[in-house]
Amino acid sequence: MLSALFFAWTLSGQALSVSTNFADLANRGTMSLEAGYGVSQHWSVNAGVKYNPFSFGEAPDLRQSRQRSLSAGVRYWPWNVWSGWWAAAALRWQEYNTGGFVSPETCEGDRYGGVFRAGYAYMLTPRLNLDFGLGLWGGYDVYTVYACPRCGRTVADGADYFFKMSDIIVALSFIF
Repeated sequence: MLSALFFAWTLSGQALSVSTNFADLANRGTMSLEAGYGVSQHWSVNAGVKYNPFSFGEAPDLRQSRQRSLSAGVRYWPWNVWSGWWAAAALRWQEYNTGGFVSPETCEGDRYGGVFRAGYAYMLTPRLNLDFGLGLWGGYDVYTVYACPRCGRTVADGADYFFKMSDIIVALSFIF
């Protein structure tokens, strides 16, 4: 892995990128990493991961927005990869556990679906971008709702379709 990163640094085609989203960090410490590879002048393929293991407070005031998420997709660049406007589509899986903010109820489950995002990549230097964007996510959610974070008493469970805003993007990208 380290040798691949070293040799990628010496490439002049700027085919690879690695980014992290600061807006995810603002969401209770969610860490994110996305890697991209430019396959042509207008297209790149991307894979990303998000992870948040944190809970805040103690029962009964426990608040959590934990998740593990994987995504893979493509991004279209009308002008050139890694610069200007872009539109993206991806498949995403998320394992989540959230609750305790408005009521003591918590919900956990798995979501599967498709993500559509659009944004703009502002070039700070030839190897550094600041990306802005928004995304929508739709798919299928298999969930269980609990009365409180610690008691384990099931209030509801099931599966349903969902559609929601998924990504606010303020990301720093390194291109090599």
